[in-house]
Amino acid sequence: MKYTYLLINLLTVIFPIALSFDKRVQFYKSWRFIWPGMAITGIMFLFWDVLFTIKGVWSFNDNYIIGIRLFQLPLEEILFFLTVPFSCIFIYECLNYYVKWQVPQRLSKSISIILMSVSLVLAIAFHNRLYTIVTFTLLYVLLGVLQSWLKSKWLSRFYMAFVVSLIPFYIVNGILTSIPIVLYNNQQNMAFRIGTIPFEDHFYLMALLMMNIAFFEYFRNKKLKAL
Repeated sequence: MKYTYLLINLLTVIFPIALSFDKRVQFYKSWRFIWPGMAITGIMFLFWDVLFTIKGVWSFNDNYIIGIRLFQLPLEEILFFLTVPFSCIFIYECLNYYVKWQVPQRLSKSISIILMSVSLVLAIAFHNRLYTIVTFTLLYVLLGVLQSWLKSKWLSRFYMAFVVSLIPFYIVNGILTSIPIVLYNNQQNMAFRIGTIPFEDHFYLMALLMMNIAFFEYFRNKKLKAL
């Protein structure tokens, strides 16, 4: 069905939008802090998306997209970088409100160091695979900036939110890769999948969400300091 990918985007975001007006979390009040970071992050990731499409890292099944393209990307793929970050920031904020426990800072720092080490090793080992080297290099740099330089305290909350976000991730990406709507070229990745989902997708998502939440926290704190 031509509207399949578009429908997936809609279903990804419709419940977070509706639940944004919950009287307790009141996520709608934080929307204004989301858009600037989403725009900055979206531009960067869309650049890579266009490059990956041109280089054949992945392609899109014309049977499941409506056919509108911009810079060789289907409209649905562009919307993906809006609907998924919005929904995951919603998860992040709900956890901040409802779950008072968080990963201890020492453990959070250890997780960051382990992720940086793994990212560096995989980026070097698979330097000839475009999707792999870009994904793990980007994650390595992000973690270096946020953990080692800025010492961002919110990373302990982020890791919790990321684990929870894996639930909708497996549903959405599972559909995209099993139908398939998005087709991956195993010559450009590690050729290792969890189910039908490329291993790199997990860390590509982590980098995408980490950057979005970093900007979200920055713009929110900037506003609060100005009050």
